[in-house]
Amino acid sequence: MKVALFIPCYIDQFYPNVGIATVQLLEKFGCEISFPLNQTCCGQPMANSGCESDACTTAQLFVENFKDFEYIVAPSASCVYFVKKHFNILPQTEDVKKVRNNVYDLSEFLIDVLKISKIDAKFPFKVGLHTSCHGQRGMRMAQSSEINAPDFGKQRQLLNMVKDLELVELDRKDECCGFGGTFCVSEEAVSAKMGKDRVADHKKNNVQVLTGGDVSCLMHLEGIIRRENTDIKVMHLAEILISNFK
Repeated sequence: MKVALFIPCYIDQFYPNVGIATVQLLEKFGCEISFPLNQTCCGQPMANSGCESDACTTAQLFVENFKDFEYIVAPSASCVYFVKKHFNILPQTEDVKKVRNNVYDLSEFLIDVLKISKIDAKFPFKVGLHTSCHGQRGMRMAQSSEINAPDFGKQRQLLNMVKDLELVELDRKDECCGFGGTFCVSEEAVSAKMGKDRVADHKKNNVQVLTGGDVSCLMHLEGIIRRENTDIKVMHLAEILISNFK
């Protein structure tokens, strides 16, 4: 299976190991990876800040880079959600429609397309899962607590396949971390308090490793963890899924 890899800005600039882990994971499951070298940002930061028209050129470049691929995978539900739900800022050509339909978050791709049922990974730690808002409520990759319906979670499903991993049940498992892109700049105090609340939930439940599928959220929480000198390690989901991979 041929897969085009999209690496979001945060991963490219600050967490390249997440991109490497994503490639290793997909290759372990038989995917042939292509990486369009002209790719840049998907345009989400500008659009979220109210500069929607300024995001159009970046969004169009995304389409040009990925229009010829049947599958586009990114280790970020936030960016994938923007492409799927907000590329309506572009004229809806066949190429735009194709890209919007063919883009997947990594977890979604593993569960829904590759239909993974087993991962030969080992991670003997207590893990807390932070489900990002775009992944959970936007992409519907997990059930929201405000909805009276059966519980499910694609990232949780993957973590439960990892040998010796203890997935900790948090008190408020689907609460926002407070990052919100430019929200953390325009509403700094509120953003910081929300992040501290999420970290406190993990501390209370004796989590050793905090994970999730969006580096932006993880970066926000990791900053708080470091400032509080808290002994919790932060890792992207992909990094855990390749631990001791056979």
